[in-house]
Amino acid sequence: MAEKKPRRLVIVESPTKARTIVGFLGDGYTVEASVGHIRDLPQPSELPADMKKGPYGKFAVDVDDGFKPYYRVDPDKKKKVTELRKLLKEADELYLATDEDREGEAIAWHLLEVLKPKVPVKRMVFHEITPEALERALENTREIDHDLVHAQETRRILDRLYGYEISPVLWRKVRAGLSAGRVQSVATRLVVERERERMAFISADYWDLDIDLQAPGQRESFAAKLTAVDGQKIAQGRDFTDEGTLKPRTKARILTQQDAEGLAAKLSGDAKDGLSVAALETKPYSRRPAAPFTTSTLQQEAGRKLRMSARQAMRTAQSLYENGYITYMRTDSPVLSTEALSAARRQVGELYGPEFVPSKPRIYASKQKGAQEAHEAIRPAGDHFRTPAQVSKQLRGDEFKLYELIWKRTVASQMADAKGSTATMRINADLGSGSSAELTASGTVITFKGFLAAYEEGQDLERYGSDKKDKSRLPDVKEGDALSVDRVEADGHTTAPPPRFTEASLVKRMEELGIGRPSTYAAIISTIQDRGYVTTRGNALIPSWLAFSVVKLLEEHFDDLVDYQFTAGLEADLDEIAKGDENSAEWLRDFYFGNSADDGHDAPAGMDSDVGHVGLKAIVDNLGDIDARELNTVNIAEGINLRVGRYGPYLEAEGDNPEQPKRVSLPDDLAPDELTAEKARELIEKQGDGDRELGVDPESGHTIVAKSGRFGPYVTEVLPEPDEKPKRGTKKPKPRTASLFKSMDLNTIGLEEALKLLSLPRVVGQDAEGVDITAQNGRYGPYLKKGTDSRSIESEEQIFTITLEEAEKIFAQPKTRGRRAAKPPLKEFGTDPNSEKPVVLKDGRFGPYVTDGTTNATLRKDDTVEGITAERAFQLLAEKRAKGPAKKKTTTRKTTARKTTAAKTSTAKKTTTKKSTSTTSAAKTGAAKKTTAKTSTAEKS
Repeated sequence: MAEKKPRRLVIVESPTKARTIVGFLGDGYTVEASVGHIRDLPQPSELPADMKKGPYGKFAVDVDDGFKPYYRVDPDKKKKVTELRKLLKEADELYLATDEDREGEAIAWHLLEVLKPKVPVKRMVFHEITPEALERALENTREIDHDLVHAQETRRILDRLYGYEISPVLWRKVRAGLSAGRVQSVATRLVVERERERMAFISADYWDLDIDLQAPGQRESFAAKLTAVDGQKIAQGRDFTDEGTLKPRTKARILTQQDAEGLAAKLSGDAKDGLSVAALETKPYSRRPAAPFTTSTLQQEAGRKLRMSARQAMRTAQSLYENGYITYMRTDSPVLSTEALSAARRQVGELYGPEFVPSKPRIYASKQKGAQEAHEAIRPAGDHFRTPAQVSKQLRGDEFKLYELIWKRTVASQMADAKGSTATMRINADLGSGSSAELTASGTVITFKGFLAAYEEGQDLERYGSDKKDKSRLPDVKEGDALSVDRVEADGHTTAPPPRFTEASLVKRMEELGIGRPSTYAAIISTIQDRGYVTTRGNALIPSWLAFSVVKLLEEHFDDLVDYQFTAGLEADLDEIAKGDENSAEWLRDFYFGNSADDGHDAPAGMDSDVGHVGLKAIVDNLGDIDARELNTVNIAEGINLRVGRYGPYLEAEGDNPEQPKRVSLPDDLAPDELTAEKARELIEKQGDGDRELGVDPESGHTIVAKSGRFGPYVTEVLPEPDEKPKRGTKKPKPRTASLFKSMDLNTIGLEEALKLLSLPRVVGQDAEGVDITAQNGRYGPYLKKGTDSRSIESEEQIFTITLEEAEKIFAQPKTRGRRAAKPPLKEFGTDPNSEKPVVLKDGRFGPYVTDGTTNATLRKDDTVEGITAERAFQLLAEKRAKGPAKKKTTTRKTTARKTTAAKTSTAKKTTTKKSTSTTSAAKTGAAKKTTAKTSTAEKS
């Protein structure tokens, strides 16, 4: 009788990853997705009633008992947990195949804690989804790394303490609903500080020459740069301070427009042929390729070259990884495996020739001190790379573009250096009357393209970018040869403020400072945009005035927590916890409760251990009075302040009545550095005190005014003050108001037009049954109304001109909403592998969505109609199915019987449990046993 094969259950995070893996593992394996975390810290309001007043009530963490967390299975995941338990009952072995980073390790541990398997458990990890990688992973399983779990749990608790202590301060002093975060607040500060630099910047004007020279007998001209006049250096942009003056010790001369035009006149006249080569220096040129992608560099380059947001780049990379096209996309390591090195070098020789293959493989090392997660670089998956042409039929849109970028970068990293020569020419110009000028010209000639044949790294916008004159191809000349001027013009410049951050440059700066981890940057940047702290203009990140208030509060009252060095130190400490060199509970205690210089504990990194440090709790408890008005005020000019109000920022200026200052709304598209004193005065002059008196309504006797409000310009009436104080509970009469039509202007609207607007809705007439038909303006545009029936009309002007006959014709037409013919799908994706139904992309009332006829899934923020792929559509539907149908809120009776103490304590160090194996095929049980070393309070599901 044949031996029965063991049944193995493999659990991964995502449905897409599960579908890819199951095709490689074959019979005997069931692969199921947990769809991310199955449990987490609940909101305090979600705690069982008997726990809300206990030690877990504030954070869902008991800060007085070793920072023990209380975990709860997410209600949306209870169905999934039931499914996994059912599959586990039929399995002989459990493989936890979540990602090999802190997050993945934590997901695996939570699964182990909740499922409580009675079969052998193995931790299976791989960096790419290929048959070879999975085979190696099955042969090299391990136990759960509890140090990684401790580090992730500490990070989660730290973020809960930070957010739940500081966010309420923001609610009270800035605006309700705001949030603070360990990394998001520091990232916001970076963007705000750059805008402050731009606001303080004073520009300076300077001139030079735009000049092209020519050698005798040469048809092509070449660009040169004016560097000195009569031996004195000519000032360029980098010679000025941000205050608009020359830097100290700079002896450069600032050319005026008159100076530059005079020089141009001489060089195009008598001195045109009075130039000669004073010196010529040629140096060999060599340039090395960039290292393969890490998470950070991939986000940066995808932003520069593909215009992808960090979130979009990571989502696309995750899809490529889960479908087996690239290696794991969260990594700090630029190292390539031996197999990858061989594959890259082999492909270089095949595609470009043997001369492009260096004599030995290129080995790269991480430049970041805090580099963690022992993965290799992001590269094409497999021991043999597929070229972009080979995957072009399977990949579309963003997925193809990103794969091509990763392939090029990986292959280029193992190619030979680019070779050439760089020439620098110094040129003298005789201006006559003993005066002279000096010019320079530089050029690089590439003689061997090397890696540039495949790929060239992009660059962020630089404040003082390289000059096009440095890239000219120089003529073949020698010292003493004559030159002449081909073209010359005076060229004026204005110094530029520091460039705003883009997502790519912000990612680069955070990595340089050691703030956060590259794997979290996409989420951080999305968060600060979603919270309204940062907006985008093109690729530039612009802070809102709200962000200024938030950062000001944090700098003045939580300065250490938004300090760059301190935040980087927290990351370093978390790395120490991940390595098992730091105790989680003691570290959290010092962060939250503080320590003294003689208590024997090291302070969290960035704090001075010699003097001790004040913990977060003491800081919050002793904040004292915070002047909310001062906090939300920015002085723009004398007598003009910007206020950050509940409904947005506005200008406040002194008026005739000190108790009633003028208030002016700000345009939404006005960046903080563009709100100069002159611009503020212009807005106030244009909008006045917000009221433009139009006249008196002859019927009511009320004054009619035009105003600029938060939702645009409008007209209203000024109601007189009542003779007697209204009784308590009596409603105050409301004035009539009406928004201006789009064709109207606040500065030109007259009394007659205003009264017509205030008279709306207009009665057009009555139908045959005596029902009024009215014309009016609404939230979604102009429309007609008859009883409960309404119909849109074409323009706002029709409100005053449409006749009864025209209105009746419109109502005579059948109402199309809900009855119109279904629109054809925008895209078709084929059959869903789970439901086996055709999947299409449709345009719905709330935007585009994918559907298989049973399940609908709305596209996410970074999904586009043009870029969404079949795999992405299937993934969205799988995630929607996993969540199950939306449940109505019901009151559920909770009992203490649902609580238990799970086998994990957040603070205890792991202990080693001996495992025994009877045969080579015996299952490893250590992973299941080892969890007794750590306990946490958790809800039994």
